[in-house]
Amino acid sequence: MMPNINPQMMKRAMKQLGIKQEEINASEVIIKTSGKKLIIRNPNVVKINMGGQESFQISGVIEEEKGISEEDIETVASQAGVSKEKAKASLERNEGDLAKAIIELTEDN
Repeated sequence: MMPNINPQMMKRAMKQLGIKQEEINASEVIIKTSGKKLIIRNPNVVKINMGGQESFQISGVIEEEKGISEEDIETVASQAGVSKEKAKASLERNEGDLAKAIIELTEDN
């Protein structure tokens, strides 16, 4: 909200403009992209409807999880001489670090 503005007056003004707000009780918000996942813990989520258009305002603590690409799995599998399944498991254990995954897999052999 804006400083020095009465929340009740703000609600009335927004209603006159046709803007509706609804708080959503969410415990977690996940945004997935092609290369990573953003996880917003304990979010404050507000759904805003203005002129039939819905949008969301989200705030909270953001954590980023990087995904493991198929290219990374193939690289580790070929370099370590193991299956894609073993390569993927090793990458997950090593938080996506290719070098650590290859070393782990070649030391086991």
